[in-house]
Amino acid sequence: MENTVQRAVLFLNGDMPSTTAARHRLHPDDVLVAVDGGLQHLTALGLQPKVLIGDLDSITTEEVHRLEKAGCTVLKFAVEKDETDFELALDWAVRQGFSEILVLGALGGRLDQTLANLFLLGWERLAGCQVSLVSEDTIVQVIRHQAEITGSPGDTISLLPLHGPVHGISTRGLKYPLHGETLFPERSRGVSNVMTGERVHISLDEGLLLCIHTHSSIHKE
Repeated sequence: MENTVQRAVLFLNGDMPSTTAARHRLHPDDVLVAVDGGLQHLTALGLQPKVLIGDLDSITTEEVHRLEKAGCTVLKFAVEKDETDFELALDWAVRQGFSEILVLGALGGRLDQTLANLFLLGWERLAGCQVSLVSEDTIVQVIRHQAEITGSPGDTISLLPLHGPVHGISTRGLKYPLHGETLFPERSRGVSNVMTGERVHISLDEGLLLCIHTHSSIHKE
């Protein structure tokens, strides 16, 4: 299934965007991946996963058999393991050659799981991938060198250092610009900046920067 063009879309078991917002995010040629209990969200959208991955403790044997008969690849792991199902799914997507990974259902729910999902974005294994966690009105991604964010004037952009200070941050297109500056994880300076136009350019010299983009207008049902 190796593919460097199509995008992998992972469905986790956390809070999902509305049906309209979720469908708006999807492309016709996306490879849909159910991460254990995230299968319920695909089912609610009337969609069939290409791959089911995880320890499958949230899915009945009947559901697994139904998916296998429909041609779904099922990758089952032990319940007692060192990785979360999400980490296993990310590792699978990287090994398959996907350079873009969209993740739905990774935010909300239990705080420990949400934090673990966010911290996984800093995994060095993902350095060559564009990974985005998406909720109803928010997109979260890690910036390693530079990025261009598209949106609308008034959107909120928060820049949070991940795993340590981030040095040499410069921005264009934000109400409160940064000019080669350092943000520290124990301080809150990067929270709640505002887009002044439709594009923001962000670059940095060293570190990992968590970018949280909250849209001022969203697609609702």
